[in-house]
Amino acid sequence: MPQFDITIAGELNLDIILYGLPEELPLEQELLASGLVVTLGSSSAITAHNLSVLGTRVGFITRVGNDALGRVALDRLRAAAVDLTRITQSSTSNTGLTVVLPHARQRRILTYAGCMADMTIADLDLAYLASSRHFHLSSYFLHRGLVQQIPELFQRLKATGLTISLDTNDDPADRWEDGVQEALRFVDILMPNEREACKLTHTDDVEDAIRSLAKQVPVVVVKRGARGATAVFKGESVSVPAFPVEVVDAVGAGDSFNAGFLHKYVQGADMAACLAYGNLAAACSTTRAGGTEAFRSPECWKKFFAANEAHG
Repeated sequence: MPQFDITIAGELNLDIILYGLPEELPLEQELLASGLVVTLGSSSAITAHNLSVLGTRVGFITRVGNDALGRVALDRLRAAAVDLTRITQSSTSNTGLTVVLPHARQRRILTYAGCMADMTIADLDLAYLASSRHFHLSSYFLHRGLVQQIPELFQRLKATGLTISLDTNDDPADRWEDGVQEALRFVDILMPNEREACKLTHTDDVEDAIRSLAKQVPVVVVKRGARGATAVFKGESVSVPAFPVEVVDAVGAGDSFNAGFLHKYVQGADMAACLAYGNLAAACSTTRAGGTEAFRSPECWKKFFAANEAHG
């Protein structure tokens, strides 16, 4: 039996979320926020945390600095029983940090990459990553030290028999290049949101984007927010509606969807069940600030899942 169900290599940082700031942010004026949350951030770490909470055996390789931010983030992952035995530490760069400024249904996201941008394939224990059934990577374009090696990483892990999923997340440079088309050759499940799907295919029509991506990747799973999620595979399309929920904060909802979907996927569930569980995890995430806070309380997430699984 493999040591893990899913292994992840990716970025790690805390999120500082400031609520209540005005939409316009003038210079040289002190602006007062009405609320503050400091929580585990980064797509990779949120996915790893919530996967492990749901009961998936998760091995996570990341790179941290020798600083308090990194220690707090790692403590959050250890508390969720994520295996961290192969992480590496930078002696020259700090752990990254993201500041999120929500406004209505949109948000500004400001990230200091820190040592996440230094990680290369040399920092990854490939035997450890391969001791799994599935490998997941998020934030393709943030891994500046690794990005040119990601196609090679995928190819080497694929050769060991793993299935591979990818959530590119956003490209801060808005180029949507960096070898991503080459990397898609080795991807089994691509997990963009609607905007990212359009960006990857250089089109404004999301349906055209999904059709194009489905010609490249066996399974395309598109996160559609309040409209739920759609998967296209083997020439078929399956859509599952979102769970109705009063949203407190949508930060990390897409990463929580990834966790729910992949939790069911490695169990062999059918596509509709994977989508529904992804939607359920995403909805649960939105009931508290940040991507992991709802999952830090077993009473909170188990109660939510029990009530809404029956509803769904």
